[in-house]
Amino acid sequence: MHLYRNSDLRVNAMTERIKNFLRQRRGDGPCVVVDLDIVQDNYLAFERALPDTRVFYAVKANPAPEILALLASLGSSFDCASVPEIEMALAAGAGPDRISFGNTIKKERDVARAFELGVRLFAVDCEAEVEKISRAAPGAQVFCRILCDGAGADWPLSRKFGCAPSMAPQVLEHAHRLGLVAHGVSFHVGSQQANVEAWDLALGSAAAIFREMAERGIVLSMVNLGGGFPARYLKDVPGVPRYGEAILRGLAKHFGNRIPQTIIEPGRGMVGDAGMIEAEVVLISKKSEAEDEIRWVYLDIGKFNGLAETMDEAIRYPIRTDKDEDRKTPCVLAGPTCDSVDVLYEKTPYELPVSLSIGDKVLIEACGAYTTTYSAVAFNGFEPLRSYVI
Repeated sequence: MHLYRNSDLRVNAMTERIKNFLRQRRGDGPCVVVDLDIVQDNYLAFERALPDTRVFYAVKANPAPEILALLASLGSSFDCASVPEIEMALAAGAGPDRISFGNTIKKERDVARAFELGVRLFAVDCEAEVEKISRAAPGAQVFCRILCDGAGADWPLSRKFGCAPSMAPQVLEHAHRLGLVAHGVSFHVGSQQANVEAWDLALGSAAAIFREMAERGIVLSMVNLGGGFPARYLKDVPGVPRYGEAILRGLAKHFGNRIPQTIIEPGRGMVGDAGMIEAEVVLISKKSEAEDEIRWVYLDIGKFNGLAETMDEAIRYPIRTDKDEDRKTPCVLAGPTCDSVDVLYEKTPYELPVSLSIGDKVLIEACGAYTTTYSAVAFNGFEPLRSYVI
């Protein structure tokens, strides 16, 4: 059985600012704290790595107003999945020309509302979606999302979004014939993508679509490179510069000297390592009296309180305690709710200090993305995860 050891962790999100905030915090219950300095550093790293590429921050990763306002002030654009996210981006100071309605599954009235708000860039992946946009957002720009291989990602995306590359020209030509602007192609190589070369195959598919559309008399101008840029959890991952270098190589390889406009949609890679959760040990127990039986450690946070991405143990967060220098034994980690699926890590237990006690604080690192947004309902009466941005 493989165990993750706290001594193996690379500390990243544990900034002095977060530590000082938690020392002074007075309050009960788990919370996530996000450091804006790290968010800004991450944004600037993307700008340096891909200087000719527009950044469209994926609002769904963390829509805290302070984060959106900072990114808007830095010049970021925004990838939005709903009208409320569009309204959040506008409230943060972004103009509608800096917003993409990137969800391929939209109600027609939501398309109309986005168009009314000034949004002119929409994602599609089928002719039926094109027809909605032609009715509700005449003359808008559309880009077609294609399926691609998510090999190398900790969380490969399903076939829910995107069409086969061979189908994209038909979708885009349909948009053109209905009076829309066939703007380009998009793809997503999978969340937490550790393979810097993962974009190469998808760029090859995009370039082939560009060529076929040109043969049909329609000139595309944009490739949306999607997200997939990782945060640092337990496993080491390449830095942003390496992704930038690989993407630039792929663009040159497949497009030659006719490189199109490009955009990226970082979410996790922008805010993941900027946040940390402070939780509390509620209970420590064993399921039998056997001496080697693994302990169960129950926290006051679980799948329904912000840690939904522990589903299938896909995302393994670094965990720290004040007792990490003490002897450790394997532990199963679980949340506090009365639901049997609220177990965080059982297939691969974590080693935690034997001295860990009820009431001790536990720090869960790299929690800036997909925590508050997955904790919106007070399941079992436990309030949604409290969020602080400093």
